[in-house]
Order: sequence, then C-alpha cells, then structure tokens
Amino acid sequence: MASLRAFGKYLPERVVGNDAFDADPAWILQATGIEQRRYAAEDETVVSMGVRAASECGVEGVSLVIAASGTAPRRFPGVAAEIARGLGLAGVPAIDLPMASAGSLFGIALAARLAPAYGNVLVVASEIMSRVVSGRDTSILFGDGAGACVVSAADEGRRIVDCVLHSDAEFGDALCLGLDGPLQMDGRTVILQAARKIPAAIAELKIAPGEIETFILHQANLNLITRVAKALNVPEERFFRNLGRYGNTSSASLLIALAECGIKGPTVLAAFGAGLHWGAVLVE
Repeated sequence: MASLRAFGKYLPERVVGNDAFDADPAWILQATGIEQRRYAAEDETVVSMGVRAASECGVEGVSLVIAASGTAPRRFPGVAAEIARGLGLAGVPAIDLPMASAGSLFGIALAARLAPAYGNVLVVASEIMSRVVSGRDTSILFGDGAGACVVSAADEGRRIVDCVLHSDAEFGDALCLGLDGPLQMDGRTVILQAARKIPAAIAELKIAPGEIETFILHQANLNLITRVAKALNVPEERFFRNLGRYGNTSSASLLIALAECGIKGPTVLAAFGAGLHWGAVLVE
C-alpha cells in the first residue's frame, strides 16, 4: 500500500488584493471567498516554481517524477523533465499530465499505482494562471503557485487507501485554454458539474462521508466547497480552506492545501477540472 511521505509548496511573493480589479473588493470576497492571490514575477516560470515546491519535499531516493500543469509554456516537451533536471534528477523518468485543476489528484492516484515499481514517486503541480486569464470574471478567481508531494511504496502511516477517478468530455468546452489563449470558462456549467460530480466521487470511496475527519478539495471557489459540504451532509468546518489567501491555483491548489493542512485522521482529497476530469482519494 502506497503512502504520502512529504509535502512542499511555493507561492510567489507578489500579493494581489481585490482592490486591483475593476470591481468592489467586498463583492469579490463575498462572491468567491477570495481576498488575495499571488502572481509570479516576470522571471519566474512553471518549472522554477515547481522546482522550489518540490525542493521542500526532499527528493533523495525519488525514482519517478510526475508533473501536472495546464499552463506549460509550450506544446512539447512538457515541464516534467525540466523540473526533474532542476532537482538534480536528470535521467529519472518524468511524466507530464497537462491537466488543469485535477492534475495533482490524478498524479497522486497514478503515483500510488506506480510506487510499488519505482519506490518513491515525486508529484509536482505548478501553474501560472495570471498569464492565461483575461477579463474581470476570470481574473478575480485565479492565482499562481506550485505544490508537491512524495508518494512512497513504504508504509509510513499516511496510507493511500482508495482512489476514484473519472473523465467525461461532454462538457469539455465549458473550461478550456486554446493554443493562443486566453482561458475560456462557462462558470455556471463548471460549478454545476463540479457540485454534482465531486460528492458522487467521494461517495464511491470505501468510507462513509460522516467518518471523514478532513476534506481537502481543489480550492476553486468558496461556493463550491459549501455546496459539496451540503451535498454530503457534512459540517463545512471539516473542509480545509486557503483559497482566501491564494485564489484558485488550478492543479497546484490541492498540493498547496495538502502541504498546509497535512493528514490528521481519515482525510479525503478531491478535485474537479477541465476535461472534464474529477475524482477523490482516501488517505489514512
């Protein structure tokens, strides 16, 4: 049984508050739960941020790297091999997951399957959303950041007990980023789909929602977290939240939240993202 061994995160220094947008700051906070977000500096890249987040994990003994990003700067090659090289892991196999929002969850689930063969698998997610959004309605939601964790074949107390993953392209156009950008999002469709699919995935896990001590969700929107809690009939206080400080950092958000919250008792990780891709992971 694979386990989570270590966590890391990186947030850029530049803080962008709600007063930076052409909207009432109080309205943004009330509508989204976001008070501020971080923006990458001009010289920062998806790779450099991923390296900094992963460095907090300690990469000694890592034999495989999985990197998720929906904002890689080119079609190919992806960022995984560059992140591995930046960590001194040149020659170690590296896999790219070009998945927004749900990429880190899929990475953890994949790592759990591959850890018995590779020992220690590094999962990294890094996003610079500020460079692909345009217009007030999307810009207020997103921030930049990177997160990382190590999934190990060794049983070290944070066991990955169960994984549920799903994909369906029926509503894929509701959230997409073309080759020339900017990000296109039908917010109503996205939140309706997420509010249905995340609770359904959590209900598939080998544990009753009421027995789960902590829920760590992709930090998309306070409204979504509230809807998921209500659908599961679980107190909202069990849902970890840091989106007020960072906004939606896409695939990085789950790992950043995991690095800040940690695993304390039965914990569910869940995410929903472009594709559509969604799922849940149970850790004890």
